[in-house]
Amino acid sequence: MSTDQKGTRILARTFFNQLRAAGYTPHQVIGIATELLELVTTDLREGDKAGAAQPTPESGPEWQQRA
Repeated sequence: MSTDQKGTRILARTFFNQLRAAGYTPHQVIGIATELLELVTTDLREGDKAGAAQPTPESGPEWQQRA
C-alpha cells in the first residue's frame, strides 16, 4: 500500500471515529459519506465541463507563444 493510500485510510478512519465519538449513528455516517461522494462527483463533473470548454495550447492562436 502506498503512503498516499495509507494517509487516506488513516484520515477516513480518524474522521469516522470522530463522528462516532460525537454521537453520530452508523446511518448518519452513511448519510455523510453519501453527501461527500455527491460533492466529489459534482466537482469532477464541473471540472470536466470546465476542461472541455477551455482551449488547449494546440487549439488556438491565442495560446501561441510570442517571440
